[in-house]
Amino acid sequence: MIQRFIELGEGYSDIYELIETAMANKHRVTHLLALHTKLNDKDVTSVVVIMKPTDPGNFQALYICREGIPNPNQLENKRYDLFNELAKTLQKNIISFDVKPSSMFNETDLYYQYLIGILRLNHLIPPLQ
Repeated sequence: MIQRFIELGEGYSDIYELIETAMANKHRVTHLLALHTKLNDKDVTSVVVIMKPTDPGNFQALYICREGIPNPNQLENKRYDLFNELAKTLQKNIISFDVKPSSMFNETDLYYQYLIGILRLNHLIPPLQ
């Protein structure tokens, strides 16, 4: 199975695309995530929509808006409120994790491998096959 993060942006206007993608594929959405971190002394959040694997193809997409939304635990904001409304509409809980910032990794791909490891360990995505 191929599991890949698909980055839509940092969560500014692209949060709308993330929400539309989830709504158009609501039958495929398995989890909604909020990944909290500290980036340049700011508390920020990445929001993630995890889809069921495709059949055929066995490809699992993880759509992400990376580190551009203020952490809702520190500062209430409209963009995270939209993600919260999506969770209510889809009747899903938002699963939260504290993670390292992407700036700690030399390449974005290494950061995504780190996140995939966390998600596998927590049984949110299937193990490597």
